Amino acid sequence: MGAGIERIDRTEAAARLAEFPALLDMALRAQKAARAPYSNFHVGAAVLTGSGGLHGGCNVESASYGATICAERSAIVGAVSAGESSICAVVVVTPTPEPSSPCGICRQLLAEFGRDVLVFAASSVSDTVFAATLGDLLPLSFGPANLDEAAR
Repeated sequence: MGAGIERIDRTEAAARLAEFPALLDMALRAQKAARAPYSNFHVGAAVLTGSGGLHGGCNVESASYGATICAERSAIVGAVSAGESSICAVVVVTPTPEPSSPCGICRQLLAEFGRDVLVFAASSVSDTVFAATLGDLLPLSFGPANLDEAAR
């Protein structure tokens, strides 16, 4: 496991983030709503915003693969659509004993909200959780600062 990425259980995750149980519940409910006819890989996610709001999302697959949206991005879109401007944490749930972390595109979008976003990758079939910050998962992210530097 990489630096800063920890394997914990749901009890420890709840001890680290009081909202974890609510986020996990929301992500599990979203996972059940996922539309994954091609991969059969149902993913749910929930984000915690700076104002304390919780927003869930699921993956929605399309035969035109580029039109597919990941659960994390779906949850972020819900938060932004509700007027939120910051994200503090995300819980992503996958149907694998060892949780799957957010994909690269989702990591990049989460990077827009800062390197300190807490990321919990959880399993819907075991008690296993991986915990990290976004900075741990995407240490050399591209973001607004890079664009600002180029404009100078």
